[in-house]
Amino acid sequence: MMTRWLLALLFCTTCVASAQAGTGPEALQAFLKNTRTLEADFDQRQVDAQGRVGRYSGKLYLERPGRFRWDYAVPVGQLIVGDGKRVWFLDPDLEQVSHQSQDSALRGTPAAVLIGEKDIGDAFEIVDLGRSRQMDWVELLPKDEGSQFERITLAFDKGVITTLEMEDKFGQTTRFRFHDVKSNIDLKPALFKFRQPNGFDVFEY
Repeated sequence: MMTRWLLALLFCTTCVASAQAGTGPEALQAFLKNTRTLEADFDQRQVDAQGRVGRYSGKLYLERPGRFRWDYAVPVGQLIVGDGKRVWFLDPDLEQVSHQSQDSALRGTPAAVLIGEKDIGDAFEIVDLGRSRQMDWVELLPKDEGSQFERITLAFDKGVITTLEMEDKFGQTTRFRFHDVKSNIDLKPALFKFRQPNGFDVFEY
């Protein structure tokens, strides 16, 4: 359960780039430079080392630097909120809330870079994979040997990201497809404020 939450969290910020970008690396750098806010629908497909498949969907909100909301429609009600200081995980089926410092939750992950806290070149080798299926592709290879990820691959269509795939060292592959991406729009501040439900168990990590 926590693994899937963290996988979503790691990539909840990579969704749009300037329409002028001509290659994968250029599109990625344009996103980091130009994106202030973002809203997008997503579909997620996750395959573990045993071949078991999970499918999820929902909506992503981002306000750079440092704030995000990953709102699941399937499974209904599951939620991740990063308010700039802490990351909150809500599981209504288990009636549980867990939270930890945002620095701790994102340390060594792409999320720390993509929400504007670090230079992406310090954390990853950026590889241009060229153009395929009418999209520009880029691969991120972690420089930290202790990272749990082998690689992250992103695809851009006319500057807007359509696909994000990642492989971890445990044999798990996760793919996100993004739809109806809107950037630099006004988002309500309440989206990034977690409201704790009454009666839920709370765990701090």
